[in-house]
Amino acid sequence: MIRSALMTVMTSAAIKAGRGLKRDFGEVEQLQVSLKGPGDFVSIADKRAEKTLYEELAKARPGYGFVMEESGRVEGGDKSHTWHIDPLDGTTNFLHAMPIFSISIALEREGQIVAGVIYNPATDETYVAEKGQGAFGASRRLRVAARRELSQALIGCGVPHLGKAAEHPRFRAELAAVMARVVNVRRLGCASLDLAYVAAGRFDAFWERGLNSWDIAAGELIVREAGGFVTGCDGEADFLTSGSICCGNETMHAQMLGLLRSTA
Repeated sequence: MIRSALMTVMTSAAIKAGRGLKRDFGEVEQLQVSLKGPGDFVSIADKRAEKTLYEELAKARPGYGFVMEESGRVEGGDKSHTWHIDPLDGTTNFLHAMPIFSISIALEREGQIVAGVIYNPATDETYVAEKGQGAFGASRRLRVAARRELSQALIGCGVPHLGKAAEHPRFRAELAAVMARVVNVRRLGCASLDLAYVAAGRFDAFWERGLNSWDIAAGELIVREAGGFVTGCDGEADFLTSGSICCGNETMHAQMLGLLRSTA
């Protein structure tokens, strides 16, 4: 594992916020049977986790800026460092009492992501990476899968939700192209964990559009440090801005880009 001071700060903040989410997740499971439902409760849980992360990271690294899902951008006095935070990635899973969600924290330094942590409080799984130091999960070094043939590959993807109906036709075309060539496709509903699964060799590749920096900043570094290749779905380098991502080992990444481009 990585034992730097920075990684200690990040993992400690994630675990502290995770305790609250784990407690709240237990309440959500009970709320599923109520008439009112857990919607408002989950929104509060999300904001509470973000508050914990903000307070812990701001205390440990005063002056760093923040980009957060709930609170937006908070400028800091130190313009060279910015935290990208998703306090509850996989909100819909959480809402339905499915234990596939995570806290995602990344640190950007002078325009580059240099550290990332993804933590699933429900399973107590943690994935971490620091630039140049490798990627780790469950105290072991992570490596992307070595498979080179799409016919042997299991691919992760993201499905546009109801509010993004305009994106459905393109996704259907991309999905058809991918399904025709691979073993099968999986949708976890949590982009950060999808990326962690690529780094751990569970998925051979992953693609999704319509994301934000806090969804993918930590995961993209973890994939790179596990030996993977990462771009946007159209091959763009500025995917944190464009919000699309495609990743895998070198061969899978190239083949996936070819499939996605074939649908344009």
